[in-house]
Amino acid sequence: MAPVNQPKDKKRERARQHWPEEAKSAGKRKRDHGEPGNEKQEKRLFVIKTSKPPVTIGWSGDGFVMRNKKVLSSQLERQCSIVHYVYRKMLGGSNQAHLKQRLQLAFLHSLSSYCVFRRASPFDRRVTCLEWHPTHPSTVAVGSKGGDIILWDCELLSKSCFIKGKGPGDSLGDIKFSPFEAEKLYVASGDGTLSLQDLEGRAMQVISRARVCGHEHHNICCWYCSVDVSASCRAVVTGDNVGNVVLLSTSGEEIWKLKLHKKKVTHVEFNSQCEWMFATASVDQTVKIWDLRNMKNKTNFLHVLPHEKPVNAAYFSPTHGAKLLSTDQHNEIRVYSSSDWTKPQHLIPHPHRQFQHLTPIKATWHPRYDLIVVGRYPDPRFPGYTLNELRTVDVFDGNTGEMVCQLYDPNASGIISLNKFNPMGDTLASGMGFNILIWNQEEMVAKKHEHLLRVMT
Repeated sequence: MAPVNQPKDKKRERARQHWPEEAKSAGKRKRDHGEPGNEKQEKRLFVIKTSKPPVTIGWSGDGFVMRNKKVLSSQLERQCSIVHYVYRKMLGGSNQAHLKQRLQLAFLHSLSSYCVFRRASPFDRRVTCLEWHPTHPSTVAVGSKGGDIILWDCELLSKSCFIKGKGPGDSLGDIKFSPFEAEKLYVASGDGTLSLQDLEGRAMQVISRARVCGHEHHNICCWYCSVDVSASCRAVVTGDNVGNVVLLSTSGEEIWKLKLHKKKVTHVEFNSQCEWMFATASVDQTVKIWDLRNMKNKTNFLHVLPHEKPVNAAYFSPTHGAKLLSTDQHNEIRVYSSSDWTKPQHLIPHPHRQFQHLTPIKATWHPRYDLIVVGRYPDPRFPGYTLNELRTVDVFDGNTGEMVCQLYDPNASGIISLNKFNPMGDTLASGMGFNILIWNQEEMVAKKHEHLLRVMT
């Protein structure tokens, strides 16, 4: 007689012995939502692991993209159907963070097929700065070491505006579009002027001129190296080569001028999500965060972020303004968070050492996701260096500090110092020596090339 109170597990095992092989394999089903052990599996699906080094997974147009296989497979596992989001919404859950995460994964998947769409070499000296037009997503402004500026619509065959500079000594440190007049550009120049350049042929307006600076027993020529503009404050901020920062109205009236750093101010930027906050970066190895409402002297900062090397740039995240991305002049990228400005959230080792005749390498944010894009300058002394290492464009996750993608084109194998995505976030502009590169998704590139070919013929 069979025992009456036999444990369920033993009953199931005894019954399983009589199953056919097909039934046994079919019986290895996934756990239901309510079964034990499901919670661990759900958590595992939301973890990206990137312990393996990046590997080449194939050609993309004229170049190829290196991706981490484990990241890619993990991303595919984490995809969920629309039913999942509807169910969460019915239960009163918030889908915004998860939806943004899925959109970022989808973008990374598309990034694996990016290649160089167009290339231009309009200058006789190297590219020093570039900026996308805020309302025309296919138009980019680029400045050179000789003071030249080109406004280029990369989706049209011949639509460009070229403004000749003064040559040697007129190097452009930074450019920013006016938020009020889309055809005008603020230009910080090596000739000592901050000007409002009209791109439709009208006369340039000089709104500030750097004065000759007294230093100990001799005078030093001063020039502006960086500039930013705030629409909400109707203000322009600029920094010069000896540590001065100047705040002006958009019409050029000087509000204050203070020496906030000991040496050259390489970068100034307003926080787009907090109108009274701005940041400055300098070769004195510091980044400082300031409150516009309380400016007195160089010690009146909100936070000082010391670095081991001189700093090229410090960008606030455009999506929420709660993170700050800095690039030094050697081998470190840092991500700071507003939860604790006193210490970096991530320290990302990355080779991008400074060289006299190379435009300083600067890491920038993607405009819609917490992704970081930066050019690589391989260094034999950098840990992990490999023989004949490629000069790629590297993409990092700003939330984890891990590399998620590398772009490379064999026809553009130089050191790529500048990289910026357009406001839509679907096109990347790069500065490589004398060249301007435009990257786009391979499928879109084919369509655009077809259109340009039709125009030409």
